[in-house]
Amino acid sequence: MKQLIATLLLLLMNTPCLMAQKKELSQARSSIKSGKYDDAERTLTNLLKDSANRANKRIWVAYYDAVRGKYEQGNEKMYLKQNYDTTTFFRNVRQMLSIAETLDSLAPEYRKNHAEQQNGYRPNLFNGGTFLVRKGKWDDAFDYFEAYMDCARQPLFAGYNYDILDTRMKEAAYWATYCGYKMNNPVLTLRYSKQALKDSTKADFTLLFIAEARKWLHDDELYLATLQEGFRRYPTFHYFFPRLMDVYTNMGQYDKALAVADSALAVNDSSELFLFAKSTTLLRLERYAESIQYSEKLIELYPDMAEPYFNAGSAYVNIASAHEGARDKKQMRQTYQKALPFVEKYRELMPDEQDKWAPVLYRIYLNLNMGKQFDEIDRLLKK
Repeated sequence: MKQLIATLLLLLMNTPCLMAQKKELSQARSSIKSGKYDDAERTLTNLLKDSANRANKRIWVAYYDAVRGKYEQGNEKMYLKQNYDTTTFFRNVRQMLSIAETLDSLAPEYRKNHAEQQNGYRPNLFNGGTFLVRKGKWDDAFDYFEAYMDCARQPLFAGYNYDILDTRMKEAAYWATYCGYKMNNPVLTLRYSKQALKDSTKADFTLLFIAEARKWLHDDELYLATLQEGFRRYPTFHYFFPRLMDVYTNMGQYDKALAVADSALAVNDSSELFLFAKSTTLLRLERYAESIQYSEKLIELYPDMAEPYFNAGSAYVNIASAHEGARDKKQMRQTYQKALPFVEKYRELMPDEQDKWAPVLYRIYLNLNMGKQFDEIDRLLKK
């Protein structure tokens, strides 16, 4: 008897709530029929704030219809070239998909109809993403591209085979990767990077984004591996070669750096960057005569480029240094004389780089007994 009374009391307590819910749902449906979609949405989202209502498929169906009505209304205005906020238009697409996917788990009987509708609307998720990219809203854009790709694994779209049939999936993955990179977020940058690499038209930039993400994560091994792959596939792309050279140089692996420079020169033997890299690496390997050879080739091709003059001058100074303790003072002086015009030309081209050229000229002037020039450099260094 007591249990029966408790049950009756519970029903009496819940009846007003159920009646209120039914009334609000009825009001929302009336608003939808009269095209007052914003009013309907406000009513329905208020209902869904109550966790007890979140499994009520009738509320979700009405919510879907309200947002779909807003979308169609906006679509019509845009078609008629009437004023309508583009961001709101795309937001409605994103919201409608989210509701459809939630509803699919509550009421699979709507799947066929909703899937057909959303399949038609889905391209606007991609368009919304590109729109937001142009606005620089990387976080929101990433969400749109992710939602576009996520459709492939949603039960709502079973049978649509987006992974196989949708040729824009790899492009969406690229833009998601790009957005992650622009947010300086390595996790989001890498999340769809494998799919993004399938877009061969942008794979060079995708590898750049992957490399930067690996660097942010301090994953030196995978950073190097990505640079190696990028250089192998795109040797003339601006990003990979200089960074790969830097990695090997910083590790003191000059032989590997030289091999990279040789590979690059095999692709373009007159590249300013590639020739300079080889000249500098040969200098570090103490292969001075070869370094001078490549420096002179650079000077012939690019006479206004300053660094080859410094490389050549430094190489001659190092050769001369090897003779300083020897008996052949004449050969030593001749080598310093060869270094002189190169370093003076570097000074002329790069007057602000005093820390580089002043110590070298000091040594040259000292060994060539050039008193006036030596005194000037001595004063500069003492400052």
